[in-house]
Amino acid sequence: MLSVLSYGRLVARAVLGGLSQTDGRDYSLISASYGFGKDFRKGILKKGMCYGDDACFIARHRTADVLGVADGVGGWRDYGVDPSQFSATLMRTCERLVKEGRFTPSNPVGILTSGYYELLQNKVPLLGSSTACIVVLDRRSHRLHTCNLGDSGFLVVRGGEVVHRSDEQQHYFNTPFQLSIAPPGAEGVVLSDSPEAADSSSFDVQLGDIILTATDGLFDNMPDYMILQELKKLKTTNYDSILQTAQSIAKQAHDLAYDPNYMSPFAQFACDNGLNVRGGKPDDITVLLSIVAEYTD
Repeated sequence: MLSVLSYGRLVARAVLGGLSQTDGRDYSLISASYGFGKDFRKGILKKGMCYGDDACFIARHRTADVLGVADGVGGWRDYGVDPSQFSATLMRTCERLVKEGRFTPSNPVGILTSGYYELLQNKVPLLGSSTACIVVLDRRSHRLHTCNLGDSGFLVVRGGEVVHRSDEQQHYFNTPFQLSIAPPGAEGVVLSDSPEAADSSSFDVQLGDIILTATDGLFDNMPDYMILQELKKLKTTNYDSILQTAQSIAKQAHDLAYDPNYMSPFAQFACDNGLNVRGGKPDDITVLLSIVAEYTD
């Protein structure tokens, strides 16, 4: 037999559960970005939101908030191609599509696909490759829709724990899935994946959830427990607090990347693949940090 107190708790939980499922408020993301280029220009952006060969965007439309990160493949530099041009152009194109309303919130792959095919049809030749991750919050349904191609990605943190995360896509060690545009005649030689190959997911979010979207320069240098330690410092939805936390995370990852004695997640992954590697992984680092909050005009 249930005690009166226990019965009251059950009723309260049922009522609260019903309210959360029928919450008529719109949600939104309060977001900030920070990063480092591998050339040590701390927090310095190129034209647009670019840190080194990484690029990102934060965009809003009437019914959705959209985030994107991309990591230009540095190997193109050996052939005289600036890797940042591809990632930056891809992100700028996706951002414009969002701002023009040419997307469906539940289909982030559609944003990536449309952006990529615009690059393919560009009259000005553009060569290069990039990973990409797109995250969309549907304000009315409170659902997060994501797609991730390659080894950039996202974490969703609730109550100090990771409750959702992207899956990394690798062809083999240190060779992530990537979108590419190759020189004429080299299409079969350059590694290139379809945007439809991106891993997709959709799930509900709650007020106060923290969404961290980043390039591999973060995840290759900081394991989850370190990221969670930094996120514990984030106590409010104030933009300045979010930016300060994003800066702290990016800075710690940057410092670890140049520590030769640190066993980084990248070094551990290399050892798991039979390579004798130790230390951090010097790389461009981009961090987009967001909190789910009640929408206000």
